[in-house]
Amino acid sequence: MTINVLQAALLGLFACLASLPGMGGTTVGNYTLGRPLVGGLVVGLILGDVPTGIIVGAAIQVVYIALVTPGGTVSADVRAVTYIGIPLSILAIHAQGLDPSSTEAASLAAALGAAVGTIGTVLFYGTATLNLVWQSIGWKAMETHDWKRIRRTIPLVDFVYPWVSHILFSFVPTFIICMAGSSMVQLMKDYMPMDGIAMKTLFTVGSLLPAVGIAILCKQVVNKPLDWLTFAFGFTLAACLHMNLIACAIVAAFFALIKYQIEEAKAARPAIAGAAGAADEEEEEDI
Repeated sequence: MTINVLQAALLGLFACLASLPGMGGTTVGNYTLGRPLVGGLVVGLILGDVPTGIIVGAAIQVVYIALVTPGGTVSADVRAVTYIGIPLSILAIHAQGLDPSSTEAASLAAALGAAVGTIGTVLFYGTATLNLVWQSIGWKAMETHDWKRIRRTIPLVDFVYPWVSHILFSFVPTFIICMAGSSMVQLMKDYMPMDGIAMKTLFTVGSLLPAVGIAILCKQVVNKPLDWLTFAFGFTLAACLHMNLIACAIVAAFFALIKYQIEEAKAARPAIAGAAGAADEEEEEDI
C-alpha cells in the first residue's frame, strides 16, 4: 500500500482545516476534524480503506480522549496525530500483515500516533509563532487610526495570512511525511521484525498508552468516590454483555435521561413545597 501525490495533498489540506479556526471555528476544526475518531474516517476515505481508518482512529482516540489545550498549551498535537499518525499506522499495519482489529495493530497505531503527536508540538508552536507576526501587522494598522487601512488589513490578518502559517507548518510537513511514509514503513519492516525486541517494546508501550488516556479522563471527570461506581458500571456492561460502543452509548444516554429527570424533580420540589405552604396559609386565614 502506498500514498500518492493527490492523497498526500488531501491529507495536508485536512491537516490545515483541522487547525485553522477561521474554517468553521475551533469546534468544527480542532475539536471535530482534528480528532482521531473523526479523522480516521477522513483518512480512510482518502486512502481507500475506511474500515482500517476507523479502527485505527478509534484506537488512537483513546490515548487522547482527555486532551485539551488550556491557554494554547499542548502536550501532543492531535492534528499531526490524525493526519500523519493514522496514515503511517495504516501503512505499517498493512506492511506488517496485521489484522487491523487485533491488539497488536491497536498497540502499533497508539505508539506511532504518540511519537508523531510529540513531534507535532513543534509544528503547533511554529504555527502560533508565525501567527504572532500577522497579529503585529494588525496592531500596527490599528495604531494608525486609519479606518480604510484597518478595514483592508484586518481581514487579511484574520483569514488570509494564517493560511501561510498553516501551509508551512501543516500542509508541507504532512505532505512530505506521508509521501515518504511507504519507504519509512518498509525500513521499519526490514529492520524491526515482528518477533524482535524493538517491535515487542513498541507493542508493550502502545498497549499502555490507552490506560494513560483513560486515567487523565478520570482525573477530570471523577470528583467524588461514588463516581467510580458509575464509571466502572459501563466497563462491567461491556465486559459481561459484550456490547459494542454504539450499544454502550445508547445505554449511557438512557441513564443520562434518568439522571436528568431526577435532577429536574429535585429542582421542582422546593417550588411545589412553597406553593403548598402558601395554600395552607390561605386556608388558615379563611378559617
